[in-house]
Amino acid sequence: MNKKYYKAKKIFTGSELLQQHAIVVKDGIVESVINEAGIEANATVTDFGDKLLAPAFIDLQLYGANNRLLAVYPDAQTVADIVEYCASGGAAYCQPTVATNPYDTIFKCIDAVRDYKNQGGGGVLGLHIEGPWLNKSKRGAHREEWIFSPTLKQAEELVNYGEGVISMITLAPEICSREIVDFIQSKGIVVSAGHTNATYEEAMLAFDKGIHAGTHLYNAMSGLQHRAPGMVGALFSHNTVISSIVPDGHHVDFAAIKIAKKQMGNRLYAITDAVTETAEGYYQHKFEGDKYTSNGILSGSALTMHKCFLNFVHQCAIEEEEALRMCSLYPAQVMGMTEKLGVIKAGSMADFVVLNEDLGFNELIRH
Repeated sequence: MNKKYYKAKKIFTGSELLQQHAIVVKDGIVESVINEAGIEANATVTDFGDKLLAPAFIDLQLYGANNRLLAVYPDAQTVADIVEYCASGGAAYCQPTVATNPYDTIFKCIDAVRDYKNQGGGGVLGLHIEGPWLNKSKRGAHREEWIFSPTLKQAEELVNYGEGVISMITLAPEICSREIVDFIQSKGIVVSAGHTNATYEEAMLAFDKGIHAGTHLYNAMSGLQHRAPGMVGALFSHNTVISSIVPDGHHVDFAAIKIAKKQMGNRLYAITDAVTETAEGYYQHKFEGDKYTSNGILSGSALTMHKCFLNFVHQCAIEEEEALRMCSLYPAQVMGMTEKLGVIKAGSMADFVVLNEDLGFNELIRH
């Protein structure tokens, strides 16, 4: 395949903002980033003019799209719908997510992601399983009767069935043994602490022992109190642990995001936590204004990753380049994939989000 060149007024690589440069792409991979004066004669050039090119966004947590919740319609079509929903907001990569359910439902979701990939579907990093190994006192909208503290055998049953498909598991570290966490991580699966009532001491120990991520900061976790700093305090205090946050103004007040950003710096990243309207299954999400509820409890957002980016910039006063990183580079870091994703450099995937001068979403370039 011949080389392709993409140029724009600004190119953000994930680390620096370049002007008068071009991205050289061959076989879907970035070959190099060059000064536009180096573009070969008679080359195939796509010129985006005054727009901004940046690494494609990554959404590590959402549950469905187009009125198809993955837990209700666990098939390749639902996964494809989720991928296209993500693309509509600039995300070329995602983790379809299943909340607390019986194992047979989770197994069907594993099968759905596996089938999607076997059919040649792209853009899916794997399946994110949120529960059922959570703390019941911080279950949020999760169904209590399905939540439990697993034995190693029970953990092995789920993880072994999903080998090669499960990419992240959210669990409460205080109800899962160290042996279980070690086993999960030995399979290359990211463990994220969430729906947890861990004390500050329990959380810090879990982080020091290897859990390096948290799920939706502030939501469904022990809060920061002056005599009980909790999971929030541990996430603020730890030097390396990174956490997702849902920047819709409902899950977390924008002022609280500003506070978290000041405390955590580059250890905070965006997820949409998006659901879709459905009247089937236990989690019957109802659209209310610009959010979703289930059984009267806030259950998901109506965000896209582009909207996350805009809210960081306009509602949280986060600098544009840093907001871009929170939607691309930092999620890639959580997954250990920064050689390929969240960056524009030699060897990375040639997937770019194109933004207008006013930061409006223009299009997503996928290869």
